Amino acid sequence: MGPQHWWPAGSAFEVVAGAYLTQNTAWGNVELAMANLRRADALSVDGIRKVSLEELEQLVRPAGYFRQKAARLKLFVAHLDGHYGGSLEQMFARPAEELRVELLTLTGIGPETADSILLYAANLEVFVVDSYARRIFERHGMVDDGTGYEEIRAAVQRALAESVEEGQGLDRRQGQLPHLRAPEILVPEASVHAPSAASRMGRSELAQRYNEFHALIVQTAKHFCVKGEPRCESCPLREMSEGKAAATSRGTKDKNNRKEPHLTNREV
Repeated sequence: MGPQHWWPAGSAFEVVAGAYLTQNTAWGNVELAMANLRRADALSVDGIRKVSLEELEQLVRPAGYFRQKAARLKLFVAHLDGHYGGSLEQMFARPAEELRVELLTLTGIGPETADSILLYAANLEVFVVDSYARRIFERHGMVDDGTGYEEIRAAVQRALAESVEEGQGLDRRQGQLPHLRAPEILVPEASVHAPSAASRMGRSELAQRYNEFHALIVQTAKHFCVKGEPRCESCPLREMSEGKAAATSRGTKDKNNRKEPHLTNREV
């Protein structure tokens, strides 16, 4: 599928705002809210700081839960001002796991939102586990449906770190393993974002690998491993061995016979 150019944003703060706004809504709604913020010159730390809460609520209204999301954006900027002088650079200079613990103390930030900020805004080496990743991993027998967020995150990070250690490096120009064949045209061109300022930000090879892997998982889940009946016959994962396939197409598992997740770099 080629490089996905994630996150589609013009700055690190746009990634932070998008991570809040995308909660419980479709990305198309987020784009409408982001466009409103951009037109109002409020899509920045200073912009959120200056705009009134009432106006901010109306600007982010297309993203749903607009009162909660507006209040939480205000709280994030207040935290940034109170602890880092309003500087994202200072905040993102902290070690990843320490900053993750801090983010999780903020109202409205759960593990997925925290990891999205860490990976896509701070460019730190953290993998994002979302509903798409869980669906694909469950259906292919890599994890059980009761496996916790942190277990999946640790398993993926362990596997991808091993692949970097073994020298399976990414071609940074293409965002893919150099020994693989040229990408097939598997998804509509409109579903792949053009390169953005955020997608071009400097990051380590491992952080870039997490970035591309998560983005490819999203594309695969949206177009092939969909809710309901998956489109396995055209899926890029169709060649995975039958022994790794889920017991059913919906990934139903026996919760009383859970196993610890262990993904190898070959599987991911």
